[in-house]
Amino acid sequence: MMTISYEIGNKLYLNITNKCPCSCTFCIRQNGDGAYGSDSLWLEHQPTAAEVIENLKGRDLDKYEEIIFCGYGEPTNEFSLLLQACDYIRSVSKTPTRLNTNGLADKLNPEYGGCAKELCGRIDTVSISLNSPYRDGYMAVTRPVYDDAFDAMLSFAQSCKGYVPSVMMTVVDVIPKEDIEASQKLCDEIGVTLRVRPYES
Repeated sequence: MMTISYEIGNKLYLNITNKCPCSCTFCIRQNGDGAYGSDSLWLEHQPTAAEVIENLKGRDLDKYEEIIFCGYGEPTNEFSLLLQACDYIRSVSKTPTRLNTNGLADKLNPEYGGCAKELCGRIDTVSISLNSPYRDGYMAVTRPVYDDAFDAMLSFAQSCKGYVPSVMMTVVDVIPKEDIEASQKLCDEIGVTLRVRPYES
């Protein structure tokens, strides 16, 4: 049975795809099959929106502190599915939703002419992996398929501000202190929050 949703503490995580345009050097997918004791997050096939919604129907969504799109892939790689799942969640629950993303939604889904506006009323928090405040560092760590990924990620972060209540960018605490300070400066310039998170090996 595929693990489409899994619990960590009092939060529900949604694993809607294994596809990703990045190959990050620190990705937890390289270290095992699951996260924080979950069953394997490798999906037997790409779930349909109907399968994801059917899975959600088996959960009491109101009991969770937050519902987070985050699994063994980039959620915006299946953007239409993401939006349909959000609409279902909104129709049955007021639990806040969060999108954990690499920020490359607009590269992955150019047909939308800007993905941020589609998140309005559907997602409460967007958390974008910054990884490095410098283009060269970002490209070396993230290894995306797009040459302009760094600029696209920053542009997505800026555009989200107009549609999503809370927008943050994250770095891990193992990067040099000066890089964390530079990340803070970059986030201040964009007008989003910086979150320094612990590295999970």
